[in-house]
Amino acid sequence: MSAPTELLKGNATVLILSALAREPMHGYGIVKHLDSISEGYFHMREGTLYPHLHRMEKDALIEGYWKSQTGGRERRMYQITSNGTSELFRLRAQWNDFHLNLTRVLDQKAGA
Repeated sequence: MSAPTELLKGNATVLILSALAREPMHGYGIVKHLDSISEGYFHMREGTLYPHLHRMEKDALIEGYWKSQTGGRERRMYQITSNGTSELFRLRAQWNDFHLNLTRVLDQKAGA
């Protein structure tokens, strides 16, 4: 089972920043990391990933650079910036608050 498309799109920034906080990666590496760590739940398609990467680069949350690979091929690598790290901390805190309060609402008993 995978995440509903709208939830995935709405949370792509925090997912991507979280992956890049681990180490710089190319787009395919980000997709594979998220897919692997979530056991397939966060399967992001290129049509979702690359628009987010471009926007995040424009917003200075990440920066991209070209890296030569074996055989002369180059890959676009991405790394988190200090602004991106701050944004990741902010988004994590926001998610923790949301999760706590959603759980309170879902766990309330009828008539309580």
